[in-house]
Amino acid sequence: MLPPLGMLRAFEAAARLTSFSRAADELHVTHAAVSHQIRLLEEWFGRPLFLREKRGVRLAPEAEGLAATLTATFERIGIETERLRLNAKAQVSVACIPSIATRWLIPALSAFVGDHPEVDVKVVYAMAEQQLRQTGCDILITLGADRSEDTRSDRLFSRLNRPVASPGYIDRKGQLNSPEAIACADLLHDETTSRWRDWYTRAGQVAAQPLRGPVFQDFNLLATAVIAGHGVALCPVEVFRREIESGDLVVLSEVATLEDEGYFLITKTTRSKAVAAFSEWFSAIVKA
Repeated sequence: MLPPLGMLRAFEAAARLTSFSRAADELHVTHAAVSHQIRLLEEWFGRPLFLREKRGVRLAPEAEGLAATLTATFERIGIETERLRLNAKAQVSVACIPSIATRWLIPALSAFVGDHPEVDVKVVYAMAEQQLRQTGCDILITLGADRSEDTRSDRLFSRLNRPVASPGYIDRKGQLNSPEAIACADLLHDETTSRWRDWYTRAGQVAAQPLRGPVFQDFNLLATAVIAGHGVALCPVEVFRREIESGDLVVLSEVATLEDEGYFLITKTTRSKAVAAFSEWFSAIVKA
């Protein structure tokens, strides 16, 4: 049977510091509290553990072994608890819309994990224009800023859209270097035909009634279709920067839409070290 831990902590500190007052300061309690704990411990052992003298206290010789054992034990406990605390992995949950996840986040994620082995990352799907509080995650990467209180929205990409097509499609259809030529192409639509109607207006063209071509509910499906050579799509050129640079997609016109909108990384205003590290890393990746 062991005496209560509080008694042993008070005794060890007082024995090591040879002072009830200094022990009280170290343990952030009062002198009376330390004195009370030691008196209870002496009652538990049935013998005095300190010799009270005019200038303070002195450890009783028969209590020296206990004091040395407790000091070594508490030091070891301190080392092990600190080791576990430092080695405990932080967790960061990221909600990300598929178009950014597949093109930017997932291909680069192994680099972050390699540089930050102390952080576990969980990635889940997000919806366009979703708010951070709706996801239950630490980080949200989505279309549109979150104006909620206590959140910050860092812009990653412009949403500026221009017509793009694959080189294979251009080879089959001929040069699509004018609004008139694009108007005769096979159009691919993202959720609705309204975006192409907006582009026609800006290009000074009259849209066909009705606009033809497949409509894709998910932007990733549209991206797959345009890269596969099925037609011409309006795509955010910053998000598709790598596909354009590699030649998998060709920008067909400088006429653009949605230039005032963007994709954002959203977090709470107050961020943990792990969330801040991930946010700064991903922002650097997309802006490199």
